[in-house]
Parts: sequence; structure tokens; C-alpha cells
Amino acid sequence: MAVEARRQADRTRETRRKLMEATVECLVDRGWAGTTTTVVAELAGVSRGAQLHHFRTRGELVAAAVEHLGAESVAHLRDRAAQVGGSTAAVVGLIADFYASDLFTAALELWVAARTDPDLRTVVVPLEVRLGRETHRLAVELLDADETRPGVREAVQITLDLVRGLALANQLTDDAKRRARIVRHWAGMLEAAL
Repeated sequence: MAVEARRQADRTRETRRKLMEATVECLVDRGWAGTTTTVVAELAGVSRGAQLHHFRTRGELVAAAVEHLGAESVAHLRDRAAQVGGSTAAVVGLIADFYASDLFTAALELWVAARTDPDLRTVVVPLEVRLGRETHRLAVELLDADETRPGVREAVQITLDLVRGLALANQLTDDAKRRARIVRHWAGMLEAAL
């Protein structure tokens, strides 16, 4: 019986993974309005019933997908940081790339929709708080920042706010060249602050 339970758990994990990836893909390609549970189930290759079994509402599905992929992205960011070394410029560049990813685009769709949807807001605000804290902790760790020093915590938060703004600017046109220049300039300023 334990073998069958393990197989069922594996199937459940696989179904959830497919739904998560399809949801983010749908948010990026179609936006909030075009991300329906029916379309997501279709993209994931699962039945509508299987989708409803795991997530009762579109808000639950989308928030779970962004949170899941956020955690995966943070793990990926850690791996990449270990490969490029710990220079301030490299770390700020990695964080900027992290925010310029499809995950940010999907999260942005959620934020905008949550502004006018109170039910979605109740799901998105706690999610944003958790991901924001985790990203801040990760930035502190990767930058080897000593937040007991005056101004360091604020400098790390300014870095996160800056790259989030740069990622927002990237939504309508490819802003990679300008972003790279600003990130290099800010990394020098941040190095002095740290």
C-alpha cells in the first residue's frame, strides 16, 4: 500500500507542477484577463476536474503558482550567485535579472488585478509580503551585507526597489541595455554604502 500512496503523491506533485507552470505561462502570454482555469488546465494537459481538485478558484491557482515559482526562482538565484562569485556588481546584476524574468511579469499581472479585486487582494498581499521578505533576506545574504550598520538595510531595500522599477520599465520594451548601465552604476554606489 505504501508504494501506491507514493505513486499517488508523485502524481499529485506532477499535476500541481504542470498547473503552476501553465498558470505562469498563461499570465505572461495572456495577462490576468486571459488566464482562466479552463485555459490553464488545457495548457497543463490536465482535466478540469483535476485542476478544481487542487485549486478551487483562479485566485488560489495563480497565487500558488507565483509562490511556487518564486521559491524555485530564489533557489535558482542562489545557484547562479554561487557560480558568478560574490562581487556587488554580479549580485545586483543577478537580482535585476531575477526581477526582469517572466515570474515578475506574472506577479505584476496579479498585483494590478488585486488592486481592484478584494478577494484576490487577500491572497496576493500575504504572498507579496512573504516573497518580499525572502528576497530581501537573500539579497542581504548574497551581498554579505551587515544590516547592523546604519543605512545598510535601507541600501539593500533601495536595491530591490530599484530593480523592481527597472523590471517594470522592461514590460513594454526591451530595456536590457539601459538596465545594465543603471545596475552597474548603482552597484558602485551600493558597494560604497555596504
